[in-house]
Amino acid sequence: MNKKIVLAFSGGLDTSFCVIYLKELGYEVHAVVVNTGGFSPEELQTIEQKAYSLGVASHTTIDETENYYNESVKYLIFGNVLKNGTYPLSVSAERVCQATAIANYAKKIKATAVAHGSTGAGNDQVRFDMIFNILIPNIEIITPIRDLKLSREEEIVYLAKHGVAINAEKAKYSINKGLWGTSVGGKETLTSNLYLPEEAWPTPVTKTTPEVVEIVFEHGEPIALNGIQMTPTEVIQQLQDLAQPFGIGRDIHVGDTIIGIKGRVGFEAAAPLILVKAHHTLEKHTLTKWQLSWKEQLSTFYGNYLHEGQFHDPVMRDLEAFLSSTQQTVNGKVWIELHPHRFVVQGIESDNDLMSNAFGSYGEMNNTWTGEDVKGFSKIFGNQVMIWHKVNQQEDE
Repeated sequence: MNKKIVLAFSGGLDTSFCVIYLKELGYEVHAVVVNTGGFSPEELQTIEQKAYSLGVASHTTIDETENYYNESVKYLIFGNVLKNGTYPLSVSAERVCQATAIANYAKKIKATAVAHGSTGAGNDQVRFDMIFNILIPNIEIITPIRDLKLSREEEIVYLAKHGVAINAEKAKYSINKGLWGTSVGGKETLTSNLYLPEEAWPTPVTKTTPEVVEIVFEHGEPIALNGIQMTPTEVIQQLQDLAQPFGIGRDIHVGDTIIGIKGRVGFEAAAPLILVKAHHTLEKHTLTKWQLSWKEQLSTFYGNYLHEGQFHDPVMRDLEAFLSSTQQTVNGKVWIELHPHRFVVQGIESDNDLMSNAFGSYGEMNNTWTGEDVKGFSKIFGNQVMIWHKVNQQEDE
């Protein structure tokens, strides 16, 4: 009987447990790591070595970095998406990309089952299960950590019994790194009052002298950093390297999970936060009032729906078409000053700037209307409200 199973593998505690456990169940384990821009070549090599040392039948690395940007991150920039005004969807968006890649690989090798290391208390279990049910509905889903209700301590003991040593100190924190930021989970994020200690953050603070960076956007996409043209993914990665050592973008997100409980997750996402704020500033100069208004409403829905794993609903393509349409005039340079634990958007320069002084200067002078025009406009603009007050004052009397 074919017992070929594809395991979404990261080399961490949970997926290491899954390899040993699935082998004990008699499965031929095919490990797959989906790189969404968070792994260096050296890290990927280490993960591969780890997979084979655990006894997998095969290990495959799928690089989805460019697809992840083009299919998700680009629209998060277009929409200035920060869930609850805080979180740039560092993990939730990439889980959709990873689950989709795993499903496609399982079809390719004709696996009879897929597995992931999600627990029974978070969002990832829903994202992975739902996408597998959508794309590969006839393939069985196995989730050892969730099904056995294991703690991290129990996993460490189990692996030790099978000759696999895990650094218990390192295992205290769950780190997920991708193109759009890094999430950090630990005992502190299971509380409502504790903040993550300095040693929990993957990037130490080593920069204290302020720096100014210049980002160029074309049709809403970042295409250059500090005068050097590059791909958007390269802008994100190099901006992250420049800004994260300032400790910028560290925070803890508190949100409503898909399964109806409150959850906290730490994250460091300097580049995503800077790009969202820089892009939004440029939009405020180059888009009309109602473009901005509708973008804000639809982007909130887009971000929330993506966060819940609903990437494959066709309404998402409709929203992406709208977001793309709004970006035609979002062109120009934005300057940002970096400081320890904060940044300042200094200003923009754009040929599409609607704040052009050719038409007037706010609070100073105008070139396209007269004072008499404003008198008439103001009277008409408030006419219906004036009528309401007159009618209802008469009734009160």
